[in-house]
Amino acid sequence: MVQEWLGALRLIDHHCHGVLDRDLEPAEFEALLTEADEPGTELSGSLWDTQVGFALRRWCAPVLGLPAHASPDDYLARRMELGADEVNRRFLTAAALDVLCVDTGYTPQAMLEPPALGKLAGARAYEVVRLERLAEDAVADEVSAAAFAGEVRSRLNAKVRSESVVGCKSIAAYRAGLELSGERPTGAEVTSAAGRLLREADRAMAGRSAPPRVSDEVLHRFLVWCSVDAGLPVQFHVGYGDADADLRRGDPLLLTSLLQAVAPTGVPVMLLHNYPFHRHAGYLAQVFPNVFVDVGLATHNLGHRAPTLIAELLELAPFGKVLYSSDAFGLAELYHLGALLFRRGLGAYLGSGVEDGAWTEEDAVRVGELVASGNARRAYRLPQAQEQAH
Repeated sequence: MVQEWLGALRLIDHHCHGVLDRDLEPAEFEALLTEADEPGTELSGSLWDTQVGFALRRWCAPVLGLPAHASPDDYLARRMELGADEVNRRFLTAAALDVLCVDTGYTPQAMLEPPALGKLAGARAYEVVRLERLAEDAVADEVSAAAFAGEVRSRLNAKVRSESVVGCKSIAAYRAGLELSGERPTGAEVTSAAGRLLREADRAMAGRSAPPRVSDEVLHRFLVWCSVDAGLPVQFHVGYGDADADLRRGDPLLLTSLLQAVAPTGVPVMLLHNYPFHRHAGYLAQVFPNVFVDVGLATHNLGHRAPTLIAELLELAPFGKVLYSSDAFGLAELYHLGALLFRRGLGAYLGSGVEDGAWTEEDAVRVGELVASGNARRAYRLPQAQEQAH
């Protein structure tokens, strides 16, 4: 009963990305099934032979009108036959979402923006500001080191006034690691760090190389405090990601000093993904009143094993601190797959608790509503659920 009820419940996807609005060649499609820089090769084998590959054939093929477990060749042929617009519409609709919070900071190629995603999904769509991108754009516009801090804050405040922004995201884990000091950087420290970044930009321009990226611990810390001061929930990439990240520096426990400093402000801190540190993240959600957690990205990548992941997260994480996210990127399938596997995993966990007498069915339904949407609605101060899908 709990599983069926949860299957029909609309979710808030509090961290996701755009999808490609064009037909994909087989190699392009396969490359989007992994966090690796390259798709499968003759040496490494096909990425269809992974948990996410098998989950996709099992759960996504029927959405395209194919039998479950259709072959990769049949799947890709059907996808091409329907065309990108129809494929995206089907999968975003099937995800049954009420709200999308879209990280717009990583767009290596053109993707659907939040309004278009929301329209396809029949959901409200909001933006999550990538903090490092905000700073890098200011540098690209040749702001001075002395004016850098004020310019970044001004740009963030302008986004807040647009009422389309609900949070910010830090990718310090990719650049400097998560061991960020709890102290606010001084104005002089920020100016000095900005000056170094601007000099790197000048050298890059002179050498016609790629522009520099924010990778200074001081600047990452400054950007986090910008979000906190604006009262915006701040998301952190944690753990599992692509090869650009040093996983050893992505353990959320490294954030302890910063979390202690931010806690008195009451601004929500959202720990994203977390695998394989999801138990560490659950602990932090228990001991810090403003810390929330999810297992997005890992859910669809673990496929058949997703229920185990969700159960392990919920060992310590308070039920009122757990959110849903897909971290879908590029492929609309990942919106549907993330939502479906999350519902199945959470439903199995709550249902088994009812069977074992750990909680009542009424309790299970209440907790399911919190995790599916209530916690996110409270943390991001989102409006109440839509009365019906559009």
